[in-house]
Amino acid sequence: MKTLLIDDEPLAHEVLLHHSREHADVEIVGQCFNAAEALAFLANQQVDLIFLDINMPVLSGLEMLKVLANSPQVVLCTAYQEHALAGFELDVTDYLLKPVSAERFALALDKVRRRANEEGQSTQTTVASHIVIRVDREDRKIELEKVQCFEAYGNYVKVWLDDNCWLTAATLKHFVESLPEDRFVQVHKSVLVNKAMVVAKDNEGLTLQSGKRVKIGKAFRQNCLAMLT
Repeated sequence: MKTLLIDDEPLAHEVLLHHSREHADVEIVGQCFNAAEALAFLANQQVDLIFLDINMPVLSGLEMLKVLANSPQVVLCTAYQEHALAGFELDVTDYLLKPVSAERFALALDKVRRRANEEGQSTQTTVASHIVIRVDREDRKIELEKVQCFEAYGNYVKVWLDDNCWLTAATLKHFVESLPEDRFVQVHKSVLVNKAMVVAKDNEGLTLQSGKRVKIGKAFRQNCLAMLT
């Protein structure tokens, strides 16, 4: 599991690093010391699990979760028990009180693994009809059949529906890896299109149902050969 540690206390990082070494399936891929660092990191790299402190300067862990798009599993780590209810309302997997013991750390990982297995089985048996993205400070349900394309825009992604779009803090790679390949195809390093929305094609690009034009990248021409079939 690719894991990110977020805590403003270096000692807290050391404790979690120490415990994680006892679990072969845990790979610490990043360490951030405030929410701003973490959001920048997550905009460019996908992780499976976050250990997140609540009380951090400027933006708390709970506030960060509210603006984070497509959040992975989260285990909260804090010295304050009164935040537990708010954490579980945000669908965190577990809640650890500091100082975190090796035994309690292991139990949290067991919960993470069980949830990952359950979600994996659900994904295999269900064809997704929609996605949920974070827009501003709210979660928004988007029907996949209405999406024209996804377009990378710095640390964000534009989700195009007809002639308007929603801007969400995410990476294009996340959508490429999570959406069904038979319905969505990457045609440029910064564009993922809904095949059903393509109405015309030439050597330079594609025309979508909304009239929007997208370029075809040289490295992705092979993906477009059967686009209209």
